[in-house]
Amino acid sequence: MSRPTPLREVHESLGATLTDFAGWLMPLRYGSEAAEHNAVRGAAGLFDLSHMGEIHVTGPQAADALDHALVGHLSTLDAGRARYTMICAENGGVLDDLIVYRLAAETFMVVANASNAPRVAAELTARARPYDAVVDDRSDSIALIAIQGPRAQEILASLTDADLPGLKYYAGLPGTVAGFEALIARTGYTGEDGFELFVAGQDATPLWHALTKAGEPYALRPAGLSARDTLRLEAGMPLYGNELSDALTPFDAGLGRVVKFDKPGDFVGRAALERVRDTPPSRRLTGLVMVGRRVPRHGHPVVLREDGTVVGEVTSGAPSQSLGRPIAMAYVDTGAQGPLAVDIRGSHEPVDVVDLPFYRRKK
Repeated sequence: MSRPTPLREVHESLGATLTDFAGWLMPLRYGSEAAEHNAVRGAAGLFDLSHMGEIHVTGPQAADALDHALVGHLSTLDAGRARYTMICAENGGVLDDLIVYRLAAETFMVVANASNAPRVAAELTARARPYDAVVDDRSDSIALIAIQGPRAQEILASLTDADLPGLKYYAGLPGTVAGFEALIARTGYTGEDGFELFVAGQDATPLWHALTKAGEPYALRPAGLSARDTLRLEAGMPLYGNELSDALTPFDAGLGRVVKFDKPGDFVGRAALERVRDTPPSRRLTGLVMVGRRVPRHGHPVVLREDGTVVGEVTSGAPSQSLGRPIAMAYVDTGAQGPLAVDIRGSHEPVDVVDLPFYRRKK
């Protein structure tokens, strides 16, 4: 049985197509996926992200506990700032990618992907035991609404007196939005500017309605998981289960920069990651743009155009509204030579290899 978010009735009233995602009942789309995608690129979109996990770590040694549990150096994070990091297994495999907010000197909030939130909470609890720190999974009581797009700041500014222009990327501050207490963050997963609003579950529906009303003059649209996926793909952002998994290390994904070997003390996975950090990965995460119109999907083989030798596998693929052609991310053998194609049901569809990301917003 899928768990509803606090906004279920709102989604139903908007005619959303609901689907199970990581055990949650989530809006897939409200109408046209292309229209929702383009609204975020051109104006603003409103997302329900209440399925994400929010795990608080507090106490005098909270920072030390996170330095041990995660690959990042979280004790150097200033209050009010956020950092992208990962939690790895002893063998270096990625258990999840995370955003960690330092809310105060002894208070952190770890935001985990919905599918991994229970495992992340359990791992943090176990790894924090030797420290004077408390791990508290508050996912059930917190709702998360994101407003993304070039008009997001204008819309949100009409509902809060928080210093939005002064809020840096990967930062958060407490504030009041439409009369509701919120943590206002600026991280995002679409390639656009925007904000995430962490609020109490009971405040989610009235806040959604307030944002919707404020966004009417700006062509704000609700956006579902489908648009969120195509937006993050254009922005070259990894998705756990596709570009990241416990079978891959951060180095395999080209994200070795998040592993901080220079922090003091040991951390889970350090020995395994030290063994591979100077070894070039056998495969590289690569951007592919289709020459034709057929859409590559997760699991499709990447082949040499000349003889059909399999040299990789698509991890994410979708039509790109911004480029006008289908796109994909794929792990491709570093030694692969020659033009590439994607094997789509036996047909070798040619691709252009490009640098990631596919899309960069205009500043």
